[in-house]
Amino acid sequence: MRDVKKVLEMRSQNHSQRQISISLKISRDTVRKIFNIANSKKICWSSIKDLNEPDVQKLLFEEDLKINLSIKQPDFDYVHKELLKPGTTIKLLWQEYAQASRTAGIPFYQYSYFCEKYREYVNKHKLTMHINHKPGDKLMVDWNGTRMTVYDQYTGEMIPAYLFEATLPFSMYSYVQACPSMKIGDWIDCHIQAYRYFDGATRLLVPDNLKTGVISHKKYEDPILNKSYQEMADHYDTTILPARVRRPKDKAAVEGAVGDCTVAIVGKLRNRKFYSFDDLNRAIFKELERFNTRPFQKREGSRKSVYMEEEFPFMKRLPEYPFEMSTWKRAKVQLNYHVSVEKMNYSVPHEYVGKYVDIKLTKSAVTIYYKMNQICTHDRLYGRVNQYSTNESHMPENHQRFQWNKERFLKWGASMGENTLIIIQKLFDRYKEEEQAYKGCLSILKLYDKYGKSRLENACRLALEHISQPGYRNIRMILQSNQDLKERKNDPQKEKNEYAFVRGKDYYGGKSNE
Repeated sequence: MRDVKKVLEMRSQNHSQRQISISLKISRDTVRKIFNIANSKKICWSSIKDLNEPDVQKLLFEEDLKINLSIKQPDFDYVHKELLKPGTTIKLLWQEYAQASRTAGIPFYQYSYFCEKYREYVNKHKLTMHINHKPGDKLMVDWNGTRMTVYDQYTGEMIPAYLFEATLPFSMYSYVQACPSMKIGDWIDCHIQAYRYFDGATRLLVPDNLKTGVISHKKYEDPILNKSYQEMADHYDTTILPARVRRPKDKAAVEGAVGDCTVAIVGKLRNRKFYSFDDLNRAIFKELERFNTRPFQKREGSRKSVYMEEEFPFMKRLPEYPFEMSTWKRAKVQLNYHVSVEKMNYSVPHEYVGKYVDIKLTKSAVTIYYKMNQICTHDRLYGRVNQYSTNESHMPENHQRFQWNKERFLKWGASMGENTLIIIQKLFDRYKEEEQAYKGCLSILKLYDKYGKSRLENACRLALEHISQPGYRNIRMILQSNQDLKERKNDPQKEKNEYAFVRGKDYYGGKSNE
């Protein structure tokens, strides 16, 4: 029941129906009906001022049942729990409450009064408002501007320690970690450790616009993210939504936690010396646990208790394996249908020879992409440099029938000439394993296709005369600069001896003239 007595009291004070409606947050139609019933029964304020509210209502409405002032009371316990669910807003719940009231023919609270009553319920029960943040919905991350220090135990050098912070805005449950740098490797590793600490992931990840994670974030365009950072988000099934440029309120939770953590952690450890990042992080985690379990001042529980009781059930489950950091390279597919990455060689389907491909490197695998489409993958090679990982299906058909080997290269070099054979042999002698020489031999073979047999043989001769260990580049430079042709022109005596008839020494005064 609404405060009918208060309506009549304000009427006696000459307040208008509009003023009473606004002040008591009831509809003007209800106020008008109370006025009409009071007029019809000739009830004034002086006759009811000593009565209580139920008696006043009984006096006015005992015989006249044309108006029903029994307001449908919202179930705010239900409202509070429903607001935890993704996609649920307080306005949506009010609309459902209003529709149910209309169906039952019962008056209901307007939206503004409904919100006010919900705030009263939250304050009365010392709960958290769920209007701005949903449990398990966002994780806000940033670097703390305050640095700590790690000392080199041998030199005493001071090494800066950068603090990474991640905060869940619903429960304010936080994670802190010290890193030797703010590069992408440390940035992603901190995210991995934070997810492990929370034992779950969120729907959204809200970072600042740091260059290691966000390459570009223009006002009217979608942000361009670092490839490795995007891969990490995909692995944990979360979406990166960078804060707007120069809008720290977009990640206000982590901004506020920065100040709290600085006092609770950095302040507590300010007079201690640490000689490794492991020691520093162990100390940080101890203080972090105290920080997260410290009781709230104005409400019941702590960050950790609110997280475990109200937010953890809404967190996404972590994948079976943690994300594995990757790096990206770009390389051109060589004539031998291999790409060279980190001094190792991996085969690519021969159709891509001469094209540029993107290469993703992890600790265990090498994955090769062409125009964002995966074309092959290899186990990553380690150990001696210049190893080959070759998939036979990547070879042309003629190569699959007869693969290159040392004997075939030497036979081909002999068919070009003596000097070409010597250079091919020198290439094989230079390396420990014969496969290491294949690339150089194939490159020289390509020169034959372009310049022909005689020029290649002559260029090899010149290279051997001037260079102790000639290779593909030396021969290519000779041919490109036409040195093999100039050498013939600059030696007229050789040309004369090769094409003119020359009399011997006996002709000019030998034994026959004695």
